[in-house]
Amino acid sequence: MSEHSSQNNHPYQDNIFLVGGAVRDGLLNLAIKDKDHLVVGLTAEQMLDAGYTPVGKDFPVFLHPKTKEEYALARTEKKQGQGYTGFVCYSSPDVTIEQDLKRRDLTINAMARAADGTLIDPYQGQQDLNNRILRHVSDAFIEDPLRVLRVARFAARFHHLGFSIADETLALMSTISASGELNALSAERIWQEFHRSLGQDNPQVFFQVLKKCGALKAIWPELDKLWGIPNPKLWHPEICSGIHTMMVLEQAAKLSDKTTIRFAALCHDLGKSLTPEHAWPSHHGHEKSGLPLVEKICAQLKVPTDHKKLALKVCEFHLHSHKAFQLKAKTLLKVLNQLDVWRNPSVFDEFLLACQADFLGRTGFEHKPYPQAKFLQAIVTSATSVTAKQFVEQGLKGLAIKEAMEGARLNAIKAVIKQFAQ
Repeated sequence: MSEHSSQNNHPYQDNIFLVGGAVRDGLLNLAIKDKDHLVVGLTAEQMLDAGYTPVGKDFPVFLHPKTKEEYALARTEKKQGQGYTGFVCYSSPDVTIEQDLKRRDLTINAMARAADGTLIDPYQGQQDLNNRILRHVSDAFIEDPLRVLRVARFAARFHHLGFSIADETLALMSTISASGELNALSAERIWQEFHRSLGQDNPQVFFQVLKKCGALKAIWPELDKLWGIPNPKLWHPEICSGIHTMMVLEQAAKLSDKTTIRFAALCHDLGKSLTPEHAWPSHHGHEKSGLPLVEKICAQLKVPTDHKKLALKVCEFHLHSHKAFQLKAKTLLKVLNQLDVWRNPSVFDEFLLACQADFLGRTGFEHKPYPQAKFLQAIVTSATSVTAKQFVEQGLKGLAIKEAMEGARLNAIKAVIKQFAQ
C-alpha cells in the first residue's frame, strides 16, 4: 500500500499499523493529509532504541526519526473524571489492536492497515463507509463530550458524500448534551472544532447537528434560541430565524472560504433572540441589540480578534448594506467611517460578502442579484481616492484637513449616487 510505505524495511514492521483518518480517507479515495501509526506489542524502551523521539505527555507517542510521523503505542482508556481529559490510559505490549481500535469514536475511524496492506476492521467500519453512516464504536463513546463536536464536524465534512449520523449515535450525543458534560470542554477546544467546521464546504451541517442533539443550547444558547423566532414573510419566506441563519452560513460558504465571513454570517441576527414575542415578526433594532451577544460568545470561546471585529460590523450594519440605495450620502459616509474602510479596505470586501450571504440566504432569494455590493464598492473606491496630500499642499492643517477630506469624500459619494441613478 502506497500510503503505508513509510514503514517498509522497519525492524518492527509487523508491529506497526496505519490507523484512523489515513485508512478512512484512503478507502474514500480522498487525499491523505496526516498519517498516524499504531504500534502493538512493543515497549517505550524498544521505540527509543529504534531512534524514535517521545512527544506524548499523557500516553506514549513517538516521532519517526526520518518522516516525523506519529507512532502511538497501543492503549486502552478508562474514564475517571469529567470532560475529555478525565481519562487514565493503560499502555502495554499486551494491549491488542482490537482493544486500541475499540476506544476510538466512530467505526470509520477504527480501522487499521498492516504493512502488507491487510485491512483490520473489527467494528465494520468499511461497511459503514460504504453505507455512508457515522456510527459510534462502543458505549464508551458517551464518556468523552468532545465526541459530540467531532461527530458533528465529520457530518459537515462528509456531507457532500451523503453521510448521515446513525440514530443510536445521535441519541448518545443527545444524552451527553443533556448531562452537562459539555461544560467541561475548554473554550479553546470548542473554538477549534467550530473553526475547523467553519472551514468545511458545508459548515451549516455542523451547527444543524449540534442543534438537533441539544449541544447548541448548551454551548451557544443565543444562537440556539433563533429557531422558532419568525421573520416577516415578505423578506423571509423561510420564516424561522434559525433556518435563515443556516441558509446564510451556507451562502457564505459558497461565496468565500474565509472563516471570518462565515462566523459573521452566524452572528449577524443574534439580536433577534432578544425581540419581545409581542413584537414578532418585526425585529426593530436587532442589529444594535445583537452586539453584546456577539461580544459574549467571542469572550466565551476566545474567538480571534479578526473574526470578532467582522462579526460586530456585520451585525451592526448589514441592514445599511441592504438599504444602500435608499441612504443619503451623509449616512453612507458615516457608515463607512464606522466600518473604518479608509484603513482596512480589504475588510470591507469581507463585510460586503457577509451581507450578500445574508440577502441570498432566504428561500427563493438564492440566485437573486445583489446590486448593493457593486454600488457600495464603487462608493468606497471613489471615496478612498481622496487623500490628505492635496489639502496639505493647499496649506491646511490639523482639523481643517480632516474636515476638507470629509467634504471631498461626501462629494465623491454623491457623484457615485448620481451615476447609479442614471
